[in-house]
Amino acid sequence: MKKHLNTLFVTTQGAYLAKEGETVVVRIEGESRLRIPVHTLDGIVCFGNVGCSPFLMGFCADNDVAVSFLSEYGRFLARVQGPVSGNVLLRREQYRKADDQVCSAVVASGFITGKLANSRTVLQRALRDHADKFDEDTLQPAIRRIGGSLRRLQNTPLLDEVRGIEGDAARVYFDVFNHLITSQKDCFCFQERNRRPPLDTVNCLLSFLYTMLMHDVRSALESVGLDPAVGFLHRDRPGRPGLALDMMEEFRPFIADRLALSLINLCQVKGDGFQKKESGAVLMDDVTRKTVLVTYQKRKQDEIMHPFIDERISIGMLFHIQARLFARFIRGDLDGYPPFIWK
Repeated sequence: MKKHLNTLFVTTQGAYLAKEGETVVVRIEGESRLRIPVHTLDGIVCFGNVGCSPFLMGFCADNDVAVSFLSEYGRFLARVQGPVSGNVLLRREQYRKADDQVCSAVVASGFITGKLANSRTVLQRALRDHADKFDEDTLQPAIRRIGGSLRRLQNTPLLDEVRGIEGDAARVYFDVFNHLITSQKDCFCFQERNRRPPLDTVNCLLSFLYTMLMHDVRSALESVGLDPAVGFLHRDRPGRPGLALDMMEEFRPFIADRLALSLINLCQVKGDGFQKKESGAVLMDDVTRKTVLVTYQKRKQDEIMHPFIDERISIGMLFHIQARLFARFIRGDLDGYPPFIWK
C-alpha cells in the first residue's frame, strides 16, 4: 500500500480497510498496518481482493473521498462516492451536445487529434533522441501515415469516420510499437494490442497504466461538475465512463505509453514480475504493481509547459486543466475544446 498525491493505493491481497474515529485503518491478517486521517485523502484505490467496511465507505462518502475498486488486472469495477454537487446547467448542456451527432463528431475529432498528434510525437522523439537505437526506415513511414490521418481529421468528418481514422492510425502506431522496446526483448515482446484480459507482459503493463489514467481523468471531470459517463466518441453504455475514456485518449501516448517503454527499457520492471495464468491472462505480482504505481505517481510530479494556457504545470494537474477547458467549451466560453498536444 502506498499514499501518493493524496490518494491511497491498496494492493496487498487480503487487506481490509476500516474506520477508526476520523481515520482510515488498513488491516492485514488482523494487524493494523497503516492509519491515515481522512481529511488528508482525496481518494482510495483498491486492487483485487481488498475489503472495505460499509461504515468506512459511508464515512468516505460524507467526506468527499471516492473509493474505487479495481481487479488485479487493473480493470475498473466500481466506485463509491457521495452525492454529486456538480453544476446542473453544465451537465444539461453536456447532454445536449452529446445528443447532437454533428457536435459529437467535432468533439471526438478534437480528442483524437490530440491522441494522434501525441502518438506521432512519441515516434518522432524516439528517432530524434535515440537515432542509434531505432530503424528510421521503419518508423518514418508510420510517422507519415499518422500525419495523413491527422490531416483527414481536419475536415470534421462523421463520427463513424472519426472512429475509422482513429482505428487505422492506432494500428499503424502499434505495428511499430515493438521497435521502441530496446531491452529485455525475450520477456517484453509486443505483437498486437489485446486486453480483458491482457495476454502478454507489455499489454498487461499498458492496461494497468491506462486504468490508472482513466481513474485520474474521471476524477478530474467530476471535480469540475461534468458527467464522466456521457461521452462523445465513446457512446452511452451502462457502467462505462464514456467522457473519461474520450479525454484520456490524448494522454495515452504521452503518459502511459512512454512510461511503459521507460519501465521496460530501463529495466525497472522485469519479466519475472509477471505471472501467466492457465486462462492465458497475464498478471503483475505485488512488487511490480507497486513499482509501476510509484513510478506513475512520480511522473505526475514532473513539470511541463502547457501549450494552451502557456504556464508550467505538473503532469498531475494536466487532467484538471483539460477538464476545466472542456467545461469552458461546454458552457460556450471557448469556441472549441483545445486538446493537449505534446510539443
